[in-house]
Amino acid sequence: MKSIIVKIVDPLGIHARPASRITNEASKYQSDINFIVDGKIANAKSLINLISLAAKEKNKIEIQATGTDEEAAIAGIEKVMKDSKLI
Repeated sequence: MKSIIVKIVDPLGIHARPASRITNEASKYQSDINFIVDGKIANAKSLINLISLAAKEKNKIEIQATGTDEEAAIAGIEKVMKDSKLI
């Protein structure tokens, strides 16, 4: 398992547009990818799950990936989040 912790800087938090980008990126990998916020866990491949986390500005999120391509998955998700100016 590979994981990172990121801090949300977007005032809107994780909203529909960046969540869609994250799920699209996560779907490219075989690994299981989860976002964890305040004890709540969401599957990064599910748009509804990500939005239901209600992650807001200044929330710290742990992103975990488990599987054969976990390192690439974490790097890809992190890049999408940076490109979307979430982190």
